[in-house]
Amino acid sequence: MNQTKPILGLKDKPNASQWITLSLQHLFAMFGSTVLVPYLIGLSPAIALISSGLGTLAFLLITKFKVPAYLGSSFAFIAPMIAAQKLGGPAAAMIGTFIAGLVYGIVALIIKKAGYRWIMNLLPPIVVGPVIMVIGLALAGTAVGQAMYENNGTADQHYSLLYLSVALVTLLATILFTIFGKGVFSFIPILAGIIVGYLYALLVGVVDFQGVIDAKWIAMPDFILPFRDYDLTLDSAILALFVPVAIVTLAEHIGHQLVLSKVVGKDYIKDPGLHRSILGDGSATLISSLIGGPPKTTYGENIGVLAITRVYSVYVLAGAAVFAILFGFIGKITALIQSIPTPVMGGVSILLFGIIASSGLRILVEAKMDFSKNRNLVIASVILVTGIGGASIHIGSDFKLEGMALAAILGIILNFVLPGRDKATDDLFEEEAVDETK
Repeated sequence: MNQTKPILGLKDKPNASQWITLSLQHLFAMFGSTVLVPYLIGLSPAIALISSGLGTLAFLLITKFKVPAYLGSSFAFIAPMIAAQKLGGPAAAMIGTFIAGLVYGIVALIIKKAGYRWIMNLLPPIVVGPVIMVIGLALAGTAVGQAMYENNGTADQHYSLLYLSVALVTLLATILFTIFGKGVFSFIPILAGIIVGYLYALLVGVVDFQGVIDAKWIAMPDFILPFRDYDLTLDSAILALFVPVAIVTLAEHIGHQLVLSKVVGKDYIKDPGLHRSILGDGSATLISSLIGGPPKTTYGENIGVLAITRVYSVYVLAGAAVFAILFGFIGKITALIQSIPTPVMGGVSILLFGIIASSGLRILVEAKMDFSKNRNLVIASVILVTGIGGASIHIGSDFKLEGMALAAILGIILNFVLPGRDKATDDLFEEEAVDETK
């Protein structure tokens, strides 16, 4: 555990000026990634901000204000959200998001009753690593298309060297901030890269600023509400899209809790318990689904802010959540986000989606997976090809299992049926949590 003395402990309340500054710092750390997700899937960035703020407050409450985490938009669900929208528009995506939140809640309940070792056996590194690689690589075409084509995804799509130049400037800036960024720039490389790309796009005439000029300062976001805009109905195709991904992203959540425990010097697996943090994550996703936002997840960028600043105060995280909610109602900010040209987002997405894929590879490396063993080679190979290749299973006219979801299920099955399974997949934890049901 990290024993470095914090500047502000968990329950320390900063003074007014510190509170504002430190909270805005957390907001900007997650800002670029959180608004990128709704931008890519056609949802409102304003609602993404509001739902991230509400979700973070719910998470803090459920974890008894013991876990200083900020929740933003999840990249893992981009592909399922896009697929769901093709099936039934934004309503289908919201139903899928609701289902993902329910999955988290069910898993939290099981962990409370039975402990957490079962989920580590279900999701060992040889399954989780390749699936996360699929999540990143399956989105590669989206990033490259936005970087290269004007009117991307439409019948009028055509190659644009100007767009590519904007994407490359954005990509280069983001890389430089990621590698060489110091101080504040070390934990906002995505946001900084988007700003540089936007300024370049403005110079070369790619930005349409009229929407920002016309926008009102205070504006009501376009909430997507159940029973008003759509009915809550379960669909087997949506279940097949979201449930496997929700199960896999639990591994990401556990990893974040382990890292956060080391940073803060607490054992969050024991207290307040993994079941509470997972329930908090699921509740944030449920809240998001009820107002039209994307699924939520704890954010590595904000954990980085905690590690650098040694400010662990939950008051600071709550302040960032309140600012996010307020920003969501500022029409000028929403219009400014929506004015960002697609090649800017394409440029930053090339790096972001690549990092997601590389993080899956990192899981395999850190787990010391031996690929001289045919068992490991087979599992990883099947997951990668079926996931990236878009393999699908159709049963009747209603049920379809495809892509990342199918790859995850195949990986889990192969891990259990192939001989030579490593039964010590839960060694990531030092010991079983004591009395998790508190």
